[in-house]
Amino acid sequence: MRFILTRIGAAILILAIKSFVIFALIGLMPGDPVDLLMTANPDATPEDVAKLRSIYGVDQPFTARYVAWLASALHGDLGFSRIQHRPVLEVVGPALVNTLMLTGTAFLISTAIALSLGTIAALRQGRWIERVINLLAYCGISLPGFWLGLLLIYVFAVKLGLLPAGGMPRAGENHPAWAYLLLPLATLVTVEIGGLTRYTRTAVLEVIGQDHVRTAHAKGLSPWRVTIRHILRNAMIPVVTVIALDFGHLLSGVTLIETMFGWRGMGRLIYESIMGNDYNLALVCLLATTAMILLGSLLADIAYSWLDPRISLDRKR
Repeated sequence: MRFILTRIGAAILILAIKSFVIFALIGLMPGDPVDLLMTANPDATPEDVAKLRSIYGVDQPFTARYVAWLASALHGDLGFSRIQHRPVLEVVGPALVNTLMLTGTAFLISTAIALSLGTIAALRQGRWIERVINLLAYCGISLPGFWLGLLLIYVFAVKLGLLPAGGMPRAGENHPAWAYLLLPLATLVTVEIGGLTRYTRTAVLEVIGQDHVRTAHAKGLSPWRVTIRHILRNAMIPVVTVIALDFGHLLSGVTLIETMFGWRGMGRLIYESIMGNDYNLALVCLLATTAMILLGSLLADIAYSWLDPRISLDRKR
């Protein structure tokens, strides 16, 4: 508990620092919300421009704007989205759920498949099945996500017409709701499997030849029990680090996939908010993504201690 509370405190500090950095970087972008509004209303007078700048606070120094935003955020007010015309919390909530639905499902499926394939490749070293798995892993590593996504859209949506090309489920559509998830999910899973499969194979190969594994076989334990309890549990310690990094990569790399398939998640929302100079929305979206990555790192550290009791989370032990 002491370790978890310490990490939570560190995460809060990281989020505070990142909020300041992101706020500064967004402020350095050319133009501001008022400039974008004025382009749509050429009849606006200088008085109108000054009034709007005062309303949005862009006429104040950077530090004053950041302090005002931080004070409001601590009271639960994350601001108003200019491009969505709604409070930021009302916009970020559904987008975060959609992203977790897509990335969480892709993460679970790709992790389960990669761990299975990597273990099989290590246990069947030198056989044809290992060569096939290695070939598939290299293909997954080499395929660009955007190219694979376009290929799947062309084959299954344009040519065969089996699945929708993109978008979100809507009432009255010919396709069921789950059909909209398949193509982006298949793209993410295919891209993520290759690297984790190779890491798992290498980790399992390092454990297979150790003394405790030979002893388990000599005691007459079943191959399945030896693999699960003695091989995988020890091989998973370095793999857990890669899994945590993959989770962060999924959250940070899903922007392109969500934009390509029209999936209304955090990635596409970040892209639209940055392109539209929506300061409040972009800042909160980036902080939410950072918080999810920090959570994945914390869960990985806890998994280390569960996999190997010799790894202590408490320095006093």
